[in-house]
Amino acid sequence: MSIAFTTQLARAEAQNDSVLCVGLDPDPAKFPGSWQGDAARIFDFCATIVDATKDLVIAFKPQIAYFAAQRAEAQLERLIAHIHQVAPEVPVILDAKRGDIGSTAEQYASEAFERYQADAVTLSPFMGYDSIEPYLRYEGKGAILLCRTSNPGGADLQAQTLAGSGDTLFEHIARLAQGDWNRSGQLALVVGATYPDEIERVRRLAPTLPLLIPGIGAQGGDAMATRRLARRQQRAHGRAHHRELVARGAVREPRRQLRGRRTAGRARHARRAQRRPPRHRQRLKAPELTGLHPPVPALRRSPKS
Repeated sequence: MSIAFTTQLARAEAQNDSVLCVGLDPDPAKFPGSWQGDAARIFDFCATIVDATKDLVIAFKPQIAYFAAQRAEAQLERLIAHIHQVAPEVPVILDAKRGDIGSTAEQYASEAFERYQADAVTLSPFMGYDSIEPYLRYEGKGAILLCRTSNPGGADLQAQTLAGSGDTLFEHIARLAQGDWNRSGQLALVVGATYPDEIERVRRLAPTLPLLIPGIGAQGGDAMATRRLARRQQRAHGRAHHRELVARGAVREPRRQLRGRRTAGRARHARRAQRRPPRHRQRLKAPELTGLHPPVPALRRSPKS
């Protein structure tokens, strides 16, 4: 039996000491050198990124449209198989944002989990539970629901107040995902880094769910501000039940610099840990959101031996 998505996240976090998700959105027009414009190089481009970051991340997230638009679905299959081979502990999130019902949803679920062998898939839940139930039939597979997305237009629907409850639509989705809908225990939510107040609200409503947090970098999300928010939540709740992932832009910082920052963060943490009372140190077991920078030392795990 395959390992459940949430278990994979926990193991990848512990092994790689990271909560960073690398998005794989290959655009041949932006490929370097002789590969530029060559769609046949999509696998090579993405596999190079995977090989360079496989021990620095908690998940990989290929965006299906970038492959389908180039008639490169076979390369996507090959890429996910490659990830499973070289980084078997790191889950693959297929970014598809499907949102249909009935037999069509069943086919989309088969595509994600049988054809592509993804460990989780992003979904649009706005047609209700019917639109996510077919995915939950796959034991251990994750379903990551759009909740409060990073784009400005998301407020057109997601920030509207519902009659009766007084919740906004995104708050209602968070409540459902934390409660009645999470029958498989494998639901997660997408909340954009561009709206830190909404991150805080969703985390209150869904304290045990993983959060996929895109929007760092080009979309204007502030990794440091999101990290500060995570620190406040850690203090409020006592311990972190969830995992937070930052998508896109992860590989813009050279691998050497990422490693240097991570090593420096561990060294600082070790020095500070020696000065803390043991009881305080035992209470802080799980890291919070790191973005592209070293995490807050007080929220880190103890250094690996």
